[in-house]
Amino acid sequence: MSKLTIRRILLLSILLLGSVNFVRAQRVSPYFGVGTARDSAGTSVKEGCPTGQLFDGVICEAAPKMRGLFGVAGVDFLFKPHLGVNGEYVFRLHQAPFLPDDSLNMRPVFYDVNALWQPVTGKRLAPFFEGGVGLAKVALHFTQTTSLTGVTSTSGFSAGSDQNHFQLHGAIGAKIYIRGNMFVRPQFDLRYATHLTDQFRRNLMVQFSGSVGYSFGGR
Repeated sequence: MSKLTIRRILLLSILLLGSVNFVRAQRVSPYFGVGTARDSAGTSVKEGCPTGQLFDGVICEAAPKMRGLFGVAGVDFLFKPHLGVNGEYVFRLHQAPFLPDDSLNMRPVFYDVNALWQPVTGKRLAPFFEGGVGLAKVALHFTQTTSLTGVTSTSGFSAGSDQNHFQLHGAIGAKIYIRGNMFVRPQFDLRYATHLTDQFRRNLMVQFSGSVGYSFGGR
């Protein structure tokens, strides 16, 4: 199955969850927020680059780190008192330097569909656990038409450009209701995405975020 097909299936699943099953859900909770995803710099070992440097096809240069401010948008659908599904989209708010000597910036994005378990729903607190699958992409963008090293194409960076990579996702967090059905949502995520070691140190990333949302359909 091609990566494009997987992407279409995931996007279609999210659309179906948002339309066909909306009226069946006991509770629907959209949320929006900010956070950060973290991974340290990788090394092009095969090309003999020093630790913390990547080979750009011409020279070894300082490798990027995954840091910065990310936007978070998602929605929970609870079909049972404690069980449901979740869809989430996470994206870096601004481009960040990837390989400056090549005039390359990056913008990582992640999207996933998860099973959702909310074991307890208290008056103010509703902890939850998520587990699912999705896709990851590190989009690369040229900031100018020429670069110091002469690199003019992102095709040599297998984890970048517009390629999507399969990821496994898990999260733990809580909805903390602050007024009526309005809540804040602190969350900790682990993401394992294939091929990220082409650019970063690990395929495993950590993410921290905080969001604000509203539960429709009671609690």
